[in-house]
Amino acid sequence: MWKWLHPYAKTEQTYFLCQRLFPWFAFLAVIALLTGCVWGLAYAPADYQQGDSARIMYVHVPTAILSMSTYAAMAIAALIGLVWQIRTADMAVAAIAPVGAVVTLLALLTGAAWGKPMWGTWWVWDARLTSELILLFMYLGVWALYHAFDDKQTGGKAAGLMAIVGVVNLPIIHYSVEWWNTLHQGASITKFAKPSIAPEMLWPLLINLFGLAMAIGALALLSLQNEILRREIKRPWVQKLGEQA
Repeated sequence: MWKWLHPYAKTEQTYFLCQRLFPWFAFLAVIALLTGCVWGLAYAPADYQQGDSARIMYVHVPTAILSMSTYAAMAIAALIGLVWQIRTADMAVAAIAPVGAVVTLLALLTGAAWGKPMWGTWWVWDARLTSELILLFMYLGVWALYHAFDDKQTGGKAAGLMAIVGVVNLPIIHYSVEWWNTLHQGASITKFAKPSIAPEMLWPLLINLFGLAMAIGALALLSLQNEILRREIKRPWVQKLGEQA
């Protein structure tokens, strides 16, 4: 069942796979984000209660959702690395962590910018906001732990364990608005049976969500390539790449 993973245990195979996939992810990201942002910021109707200030949701909502999805992907890579002892999976954890941290930081900053006109303050120790902040610290912790070891194999295992433990925070973030009395609004686009958002606002939001997912994928692929080169700098195939460049 898992035999398809075996070729990518080789860093060379993974490197060239990333190289092939990156242009496609980048192209889709640019097209989708341009479409979604122009549609959402210029043509979608203003919110009937919040007015134009609600347009920040076209950035905030995708970053908030994908901050969790990216962490889940990192944890899956960590699990693969620990269970099947695949080095490239450990490298993927190290590659995804800084990308996820940036996405989470964007979610927090755009949330603060949205919260100021709505709540009258940039920050409250709300359950959703606090758990999202913890997610940022988890990303940074995984990245720091990986780089704290001179032996990157040991660092990869330690960072992977931390990433897996941090998964417990994901349901807390998602259900925080249901479990506690919070200022943060409930789900809008994840209620697929009856989304509480108008279609003309939903579509650009979904396009931006897709575009940001592609952008995260592209950045993670690029980051993984760089991590492979750092780890495998003395390998003949890497040196050959340097000669060709």
